[in-house]
Amino acid sequence: MNTILLVEDDEILNNNIKIALETEGYSVNAVRTASAAEAAAQQADLIILDVMLPDGNGIELCKRLRKNVQTPVIFLTSCDDEADIVRGLDSGGDDYITKPFRLRELFSRISANLRRVPDVPEMELTAVEQKLLNYLMLNREHYLTRDQILEYLWDSKGIFVNDNTLSVNISRLREKLSKSAGCGRIVTKRGMGYKWTDS
Repeated sequence: MNTILLVEDDEILNNNIKIALETEGYSVNAVRTASAAEAAAQQADLIILDVMLPDGNGIELCKRLRKNVQTPVIFLTSCDDEADIVRGLDSGGDDYITKPFRLRELFSRISANLRRVPDVPEMELTAVEQKLLNYLMLNREHYLTRDQILEYLWDSKGIFVNDNTLSVNISRLREKLSKSAGCGRIVTKRGMGYKWTDS
């Protein structure tokens, strides 16, 4: 079951969307502020994000989230100006729906964006290996530097990874992937970093 983080400050709309999404089979974490969204973003498979929030701007929030989170973001807003749409997408958003909207359109956009997120192979992984694999797969076919990976893996809640342990985790993850049939692989290129490839 995919978990959707719904960030909408209008209480009635928030509740109505939450009920509709749960009816479709999604697990929904519905919040109404930017601060609550930032705290919950790591646990979401997809984020529906309003632009105008009582404690901040959704576009600025998306920029902050993109430093650590590659989860698909769908902006949901009444701002339909082309410049606003461009700003939203440039901030790291994946999609943009303007109010009022049809629920079927929202469901379709959610499904399309979730399909872009690769399935993680079933295998025994540590917390660091899982987070590392997710990051590589979400950025498939793009090289990530060691500094980018280290910044993403750092976690104030207890996950600490330095340069040496990153090498160990990549090595162990490669070994586990090699034993899983049909998996992609991690490619290394000197001076550029690491990337996930499905081939």
